Amino acid sequence: MIASMDIDPHGIAHQPSTGVRRVHDTPLVAASAASLAGYGHLVDNPRTFPIQIVPWPAQGWRPIDKDTGDQGGVTEGLFEFTWKGETLYARNNAVGDSYLFGWSNWPEDAAASSPGKKRERALIWRANYHPDGGQLFHPLNGESFVVPLALPGDDVTPEKFVTFWCDGRSGLYLHPNVWHGAIVPLDDEAQFLDRQGRVHARVSVNFVEEFGCYLGAPLPARL
Repeated sequence: MIASMDIDPHGIAHQPSTGVRRVHDTPLVAASAASLAGYGHLVDNPRTFPIQIVPWPAQGWRPIDKDTGDQGGVTEGLFEFTWKGETLYARNNAVGDSYLFGWSNWPEDAAASSPGKKRERALIWRANYHPDGGQLFHPLNGESFVVPLALPGDDVTPEKFVTFWCDGRSGLYLHPNVWHGAIVPLDDEAQFLDRQGRVHARVSVNFVEEFGCYLGAPLPARL
């Protein structure tokens, strides 16, 4: 249980952007080997699945020496998620960061305790990708979740995101450079094994500041 997970609002990795009243709702698809083509894979054994590490890029015309530049390795740890009312918080112990990922209501109106109604969608204010390596999320207790994804490319827009629903029976591995919004559990809390590149380079898009909207991720009861 992580309901008591203590998140300092001033200690989160990125202070959220708010202040808009527009949502770009993403299409929802069930995660499968076919639907995840280009994005990643479903994973049954998270301990043995290889995490791709991308070699450090050359800075000029001289190449990186053979068998160097990819020796940072993989880090892993518990990735904890909890809905506190209508606000989604998380802590990634693999990299030591805490986050405010989004809301199920306008952030200005988000209730601090459970409003007693089903969450229908998550309003996500940012997404990112990791150029140094892949990332694996594996639910420890069969928790189902959704996550918005977009294929690589820095010209990303909200329209390029698709939300994938994972039923909790498998983990989700994302290729390097694949854009991902928040992992959004359907339950009040969830715990994942997180495995990713130790360098943890991160490139982000801020939907509120760049596009004047939140990214809407549907939260279905089931598909």
